Amino acid sequence: MNGAEAHKGTGILPGALAYPRFELMPVGRAEEPAAHLPGGAKVTVTCSPRRGLEDTLLFAGELSEMGFRAVPHISARLVSGEAHLEEIVRRLEASKVREVFVIGGDVKEPAGPFSGALDLLRAMSELGHGFVEVGVAGYPEGHPLIGDDALRRALLDKRRFATYVVTQMCFDADGILGWVSSIRRGGIELPVYVGLPGVVEWRKLLGITLKIGVGDSARFLTKNTGALKMLSRPAYKPDDLVWELAPYIGSQDYNIRGIHFYTFNQTKELEEWRRPLLESAEEAAT
Repeated sequence: MNGAEAHKGTGILPGALAYPRFELMPVGRAEEPAAHLPGGAKVTVTCSPRRGLEDTLLFAGELSEMGFRAVPHISARLVSGEAHLEEIVRRLEASKVREVFVIGGDVKEPAGPFSGALDLLRAMSELGHGFVEVGVAGYPEGHPLIGDDALRRALLDKRRFATYVVTQMCFDADGILGWVSSIRRGGIELPVYVGLPGVVEWRKLLGITLKIGVGDSARFLTKNTGALKMLSRPAYKPDDLVWELAPYIGSQDYNIRGIHFYTFNQTKELEEWRRPLLESAEEAAT
């Protein structure tokens, strides 16, 4: 029995697969990875200490001009002050960007007065902005530098400024669902997008998971996949994870709104995988 047959009746999945969020890194020209994505898709752009905010803003502007719904990450620790924040907000509004994703950032020393995402969210609210959606991060596996209790308190505080949560990249469906259940019990009702890896070479993927602090997921992945299976396939594909989560997407209890793919700019490979899976899901739902 294939995945589609096993989950026949999960009619919400075709929509989730047809309209996921795609995350890109601002490397090179936006047109290269974007060429393989569906027109008008929602595409987020990462922000790293090494590349800085400017690369993210330029990349997001290119995507917006190409007709995509660009969602730049704004790293609080890279914003030098209120004047810089106002410049960023007005610049994005002029580029017709209507959504941003606010993170704290991993810079050791903040460039200005904003030490974390909550500080920046407050300042954005006081400044006033035209963004229809504002996303924040969720950490089912925790953060390497921040304790679980502090993360939960921060998410509680950020909820009044945000409209949704995107989880860090995870490979364990039970872990994701358990975390979503826990924040619901804690009074956090923001809709959640589950962050899943796209189609990525095994060696690259395992290296990334360890680097970004999701080692438990990496261990879960290798334990449940097996060395021989990993060696027999050139790249990881999230089929099993998508089907495991399918029954919970759109559930009122979980309020999981959809899927957020971490593409690592391997959009061609992702789309060659996603489109046939979408067709299978559509057939299973009929």
